[in-house]
Amino acid sequence: MARKINILITGAYGFVGSNLSAFLKKEVGCNLIALDIRQGQGVYDSFFSWSDVENICWDELDAVIHLAGMAHDTKNTTEESKYFEINTELTKRVFDLFSASKAKNFIFFSSVKAATDRVKTDALREDVVCDPQTPYGKSKRAAEEYIINNNGFKLSDKCIYILRPAMIHGKGNKGNLNLLYNVVKKGIPWPLGRVDNLRSFMGIDNLCFIIRNLIERDIESGIYNVADDKPLSTNTLIALIAKSQGKKPVIWGIGKGLIKGVAKIGDIVHLPLNSERLMKLTENFVVDNSKIKKALEVEKLPVSSEIGMYKTLVSFKD
Repeated sequence: MARKINILITGAYGFVGSNLSAFLKKEVGCNLIALDIRQGQGVYDSFFSWSDVENICWDELDAVIHLAGMAHDTKNTTEESKYFEINTELTKRVFDLFSASKAKNFIFFSSVKAATDRVKTDALREDVVCDPQTPYGKSKRAAEEYIINNNGFKLSDKCIYILRPAMIHGKGNKGNLNLLYNVVKKGIPWPLGRVDNLRSFMGIDNLCFIIRNLIERDIESGIYNVADDKPLSTNTLIALIAKSQGKKPVIWGIGKGLIKGVAKIGDIVHLPLNSERLMKLTENFVVDNSKIKKALEVEKLPVSSEIGMYKTLVSFKD
């Protein structure tokens, strides 16, 4: 009988960790170890808190999936040092323990924001000159640089992956997608029908497919963008949300200038719609995923952008 693969997941009980662990347990039959602030519900076989991280049997691990981190605060109320404390220093600690162990695979969840906050070309690629502008992006990039500068891609006995995901969505997702969902649910018209933007997303099913391949196959170490094959416009997203609710989409073509004014008011009085959220909902942010598909030897990811997004939106009803 083959030995079960031992996988440590940090940030184990978060949105991605919960979905990924359920997939790995069902589809791969792994022995899963959770590392998180506190123990939660899930399919994990054992749990460690951060105060017990040294007690983990690192030499017995096959893979480490480092998800733990501080998400970007759209209200901009978090001190910059906090991002570096969690996103950078915590990554250094986990990577050092991994490097000193016999574990083979290390998967670090960085972000497209570690590369840039604005895509100035047709699509974001891995070879872009990194220029993050936010504390979140800077702290993720600092973590990437630590891995790279500590021979992360030159260790012949290990496979190390830095993943830069587009906005991840799936069951249990929280954030700007939920904000849009509730706007449609309340019957509020989407006012920016004139804005013809495109934005890449990363469906949780496709993400699980990628992670499984990285764990089970001998894929070359490196930095990889991860995103669904086809970017979606916000207007398409509104239509999918309406469809998931059994409604017809209500899209108006109000001028962007007026909406920008409302968003600026939101910056001051902390409305759900502020300038940063407006930018995320209306800007072009297309992520090229050709490198990861070439590495996995696939022409396309298993779940289409529209089907994956629709599945996520239907899950919001629960």
